[in-house]
Amino acid sequence: MYTLIKNSEVYTPTYIGKKDMLIVGDRIEAIEDEIELTGKGWEGTVVNGEDMVVIPGLIDSHVHIIGGGGEGGYKTRTPELTLTDATTVGVTTVVGVIGTDGTTRTMPDLIAKAHALEEEGVSCFVLVGSYQLPIKTLTGTLQSDLLLIDKIIGVGEIAISDHRSSQPTIQELTRVAAEARVGGMLAGKGGIVNIHVGDSPEKLRLLEEVVATSDVPVTQFLPTHINRNQDLFWAGVEYAKKGGIVDFTTSSIPQFRKEGEIKPSTGLKMMLEQGVPLENITFTSDAQGSLPAFNESGEYQGLQIGKMASLFSEVRDAVIAEQLPLDVVLHVVTKNPARGLKLRKKGEIQPGFDADLVMIERDSFTIHHVFAKGQHMVQEGQAIVKGTFDM
Repeated sequence: MYTLIKNSEVYTPTYIGKKDMLIVGDRIEAIEDEIELTGKGWEGTVVNGEDMVVIPGLIDSHVHIIGGGGEGGYKTRTPELTLTDATTVGVTTVVGVIGTDGTTRTMPDLIAKAHALEEEGVSCFVLVGSYQLPIKTLTGTLQSDLLLIDKIIGVGEIAISDHRSSQPTIQELTRVAAEARVGGMLAGKGGIVNIHVGDSPEKLRLLEEVVATSDVPVTQFLPTHINRNQDLFWAGVEYAKKGGIVDFTTSSIPQFRKEGEIKPSTGLKMMLEQGVPLENITFTSDAQGSLPAFNESGEYQGLQIGKMASLFSEVRDAVIAEQLPLDVVLHVVTKNPARGLKLRKKGEIQPGFDADLVMIERDSFTIHHVFAKGQHMVQEGQAIVKGTFDM
């Protein structure tokens, strides 16, 4: 089967003008000024891309696909991600993490859910570990997990600067990063170490000391929630200027903004104005994760749930409210995470790459069509492929 998208403006994420695009199976076959397929052997669908912008499918590399939370007791465990939670907001590649609860949320569960999402139509990978050290591996070591289990592409999320962390030492974190680095190199994977950063005044000190006292490069870590407060944000600016990659969390609750959390679309503009290289910035949603609120004594006050829809919402706000160019903004949710995680054939619109595409109505900036590995998942804003338990 073929799908031919006609007369749409294409962002690879770099803008290349109005083009026709041919999808064959799960791959992008051709991108040309004009493609006409007629005669015997042609059997497929033509999608009118007039007044549409085509962008790469979004990559959300920090998602609690089996749910998260529990900081308020068993009843606060958050629900799993469903297929349409992702596809209807333009996400075609997901990376699953565990988070706070590394006891009842397990790696076998995480990998099984990743396979389920793949069977339903999107691409899904996972990180091994949780907030706590030592990491509970599947095969006995991080290196063998990365080498032997296809779905595992990195480590995390390990918590630092947070009262919920296991308070890791420099030596412990150095060893984890070194093993993840070697495992990633041998397996041809990113081997990235995703770091949850909390509200502690310590901020990124632990990562900085690991880099300063070992041969582990700054790019081995991906500190997330960098926008959770003003002090951490500015520490993140300096960290990124030294070559580190920093990640903004798009899910939030009003209390966080009142307490100084920086909106990602605003923070992206601020970082670029401070001279942070665009390639050192990513956005993720923290979808299905709990967003707990604690008082000054560390006592739980309540929570909300992270939403994957926040990812596209912040892309829209960066373009419309912050007046950043679309091709600049798209890098933080497409090409940048694909490069950092070594997700080959993801994050760009190129011949031979996976046909993960989102078609946006230019004037309203709303999602009309989504293709994941060539399959038409969303049409005219409505999910036409649903997961097994989607309502």
